[in-house]
Amino acid sequence: MINAIKYSRFLNSIAEEIDISPSKYQDAVNRYEAVGLWLERGDYEEFSDELTIYPQGSFRLGTVVRPIKNGFESSYDIDLVCELPMDKEIVAPRLVKSIVGDRIKEHGIYRQLLQEEGKRCWTLEYAEEDGIGFHLDILPAVPNPLTNADASIAITNKRDFSYSWSASNPKGYGVWFDNKNRSAFEFVLHEQKQSIQARSPDIFLRVEDVPNQLVRTPLQRAIQLMKRHRDVYFDDRHSNEYSPISIVITTLAGHFYRSELDTFTALSNIVDRLHAHAELIANQSINSTSPIKRTQDGKWYIGNPVNSNENFAERWHEDNHARAIAFFTWIDALNRDLVEIIKETRSEDIRKILSTSLGIAIATAHFELIVPVRSENIEVPKIHIPHAAKPWRV
Repeated sequence: MINAIKYSRFLNSIAEEIDISPSKYQDAVNRYEAVGLWLERGDYEEFSDELTIYPQGSFRLGTVVRPIKNGFESSYDIDLVCELPMDKEIVAPRLVKSIVGDRIKEHGIYRQLLQEEGKRCWTLEYAEEDGIGFHLDILPAVPNPLTNADASIAITNKRDFSYSWSASNPKGYGVWFDNKNRSAFEFVLHEQKQSIQARSPDIFLRVEDVPNQLVRTPLQRAIQLMKRHRDVYFDDRHSNEYSPISIVITTLAGHFYRSELDTFTALSNIVDRLHAHAELIANQSINSTSPIKRTQDGKWYIGNPVNSNENFAERWHEDNHARAIAFFTWIDALNRDLVEIIKETRSEDIRKILSTSLGIAIATAHFELIVPVRSENIEVPKIHIPHAAKPWRV
């Protein structure tokens, strides 16, 4: 059997390897702050108050995973919200989208980096440095509060030639996630900042210069590992189109996390609690307080924790529940590959399972933490993930 303490260290090393590095994190911050400053300094006829720019998605939550395309490291997706101080009731979504796009096009360099208009975002694609680049996805939005203290927004949706509004609340979701993460975050905060500063003194002169966004708890590490396993698992599968979106993984992991202080225990308990819900495929009756539900008409419900009207599983009933089946089939594989593996006794079986489920190159680099190192020279091939899921639904 694998020693649980050593295995947790192995999982941490894998998660750290696929995470954004401090230098790349700083590059991303510098880029989005520069874009934000350009947008803020625009001369807008439609409003006079200042607009705001802030990160959302995996970059905001600390669950970024190294992107893979055709077996090679690809560009990070950094999601930003550009919130305009305009009234949703009297402004058209097409106008909001065009205001942001037109301002970006006024900048000579950004105009060259700008991609074709997306469904919800404007995307700036930066050239690679050291083999890694950035996609900066800028999401135009306006305030859409339900109460005075609410941070909800309305975001633009383009379909063919028509535009509409969709509800979102990335700030509120971030606060919810932080609350789930708070106890463990405070426990690891100082030690991790010291470690990051010691490894990157050229970036952070002092420990207090290390941003909180680079600190990782077992919850964040577990989510990163789940996302990596998902990307590898659904590689070239016929069910690739049903690959679980990251917001579902992040939300359910947040619900089922109990402030465990090591990565393996956190991952094991989250997966175990998810695995117990597989019976919902055949049986709709389960605790109504669970974050995964079946409604009376057989449809699925995974609510946005800060907006119960938003259902992250709204398409799970389609194609004879294909997304639900794919999700729980994957959870079964995740349990087998990254949790039950601790019971394995043969080194070769351990190597094969972890290489297959996490990628040969990245798993091989850290095998010495849990299994004996083989002396023969082995050429480590690149992993191939042509259809890796995006870090966040945009």
